[in-house]
Amino acid sequence: MYMEYDIAIIGGGPAGYTAAERASENGLKTILFEKNAIGGVCLNEGCIPTKTLLYSAKILDSIKSASKYGIVAMKDPSFDLAKIIDRKNKTVRKLTLGVKARLTGNGVTIVEGEARITGEEFGNIRIHCDGKEYLVKNVLVCTGSETVIPPIKGLSEVKYWTSREALDLNDLPKSLAIIGGGVIGMEFASFFNSMGVKVKVIEMLPEILGNMDKETSAMLRSEYKKKGVEFFLNTKVTEVSAEKVFVEKNGKADTIEADKILVSVGRRPITKSLGLENLAIEIQGAGVKVNEHMLTSHPHVYAAGDITGFSLLAHTAYREAEVAIHHILGIPDEMSYKAIPAVVYTNPELASVGKTEEELIANGESFRVQKIPMTYSGRFVAENENGNGLCKLITDDEDRIIGCHLLGNPASEIIVTAGIAVENGYTVDEFKKNIFPHPTVSEILHESLYI
Repeated sequence: MYMEYDIAIIGGGPAGYTAAERASENGLKTILFEKNAIGGVCLNEGCIPTKTLLYSAKILDSIKSASKYGIVAMKDPSFDLAKIIDRKNKTVRKLTLGVKARLTGNGVTIVEGEARITGEEFGNIRIHCDGKEYLVKNVLVCTGSETVIPPIKGLSEVKYWTSREALDLNDLPKSLAIIGGGVIGMEFASFFNSMGVKVKVIEMLPEILGNMDKETSAMLRSEYKKKGVEFFLNTKVTEVSAEKVFVEKNGKADTIEADKILVSVGRRPITKSLGLENLAIEIQGAGVKVNEHMLTSHPHVYAAGDITGFSLLAHTAYREAEVAIHHILGIPDEMSYKAIPAVVYTNPELASVGKTEEELIANGESFRVQKIPMTYSGRFVAENENGNGLCKLITDDEDRIIGCHLLGNPASEIIVTAGIAVENGYTVDEFKKNIFPHPTVSEILHESLYI
């Protein structure tokens, strides 16, 4: 006997639990399948736990620099690693329980197990999970992504870390080699550097942080170089051993010593073992192909989140999930990727939205850059003794704001203001008419308009 639902959601991460909540509160009979833990990688192994650790590190950094602000503190403050990890675990438990409570409170049926699409029957889609069969009108696939493990010689023979193991450490290594200088790699570099670990970041590209703005990325790297982090750019890892990383740069071999290795070269969509082939779902690149409504090549199968392979960010997944549910409900809506904020939660923070100079140059598009130091903000100066940073706005030929890149705290909290301008196509003159509260760091956006 089949159990029937209006929508089945496979995956309980940001896209999955958002979609389940929206669908159920709008009257759809909803079932959510999750094989690991509600909240997905973001809530259990990514966004939230890393930010919890980074906040502990930020407090430690603040105590170390307290004398700059006229505060007498311990000259050599210490920390309790076990308590830091325990607080991280408590934060995750609290939030995952909260998400689960919201789902059950809205009437969502939650099934713990690995779901697989097995075909179609009676005009509905058939799903199998733990020996039971389900018939559903619509399916939303949001199984997320997994850590990429590169085929490096010797890697399988050493006890390396991925982000998962690095979040549950019992003690600190004296030195850490991070393979990959992307967002995840830099956030862990920030945490371990604050904890007193000798950090070495190895990156194949000429600059850290991949496709983000190169100027602010270089400035962030410079800040961490001052803090003692070593960077090896344009450097390829050829082999690893228990305490050594063998690298090659410009044809020359070298060795980097480290007590521990953290692999952080990126993530890839999880598309296998879902039964997508049973409905001939089209794959594009590494992910599932979708249109502006998050609809796949099947008229009743949607995909959202990392599985699309387009923007592997939790906040993108939230919005994609809403778009998919709106389409099922007949509510006019479509996905826009014009203004997806990207944030690096280091100290200082780096945030970007919209186009970069490098992207525009590569596409042969004309543009104008308006930028000023973050020290033009009185609030920034008051709260960041000897700190620097940058606010960069990019406009097109019609003077519309098409990009913004910020280095300096709290970039993560103010980038959305620029994102609204990018998404809505505001011109510089239109943006100038908005009144910013004084004194705030966000005023830097307004100040940059007059450059």
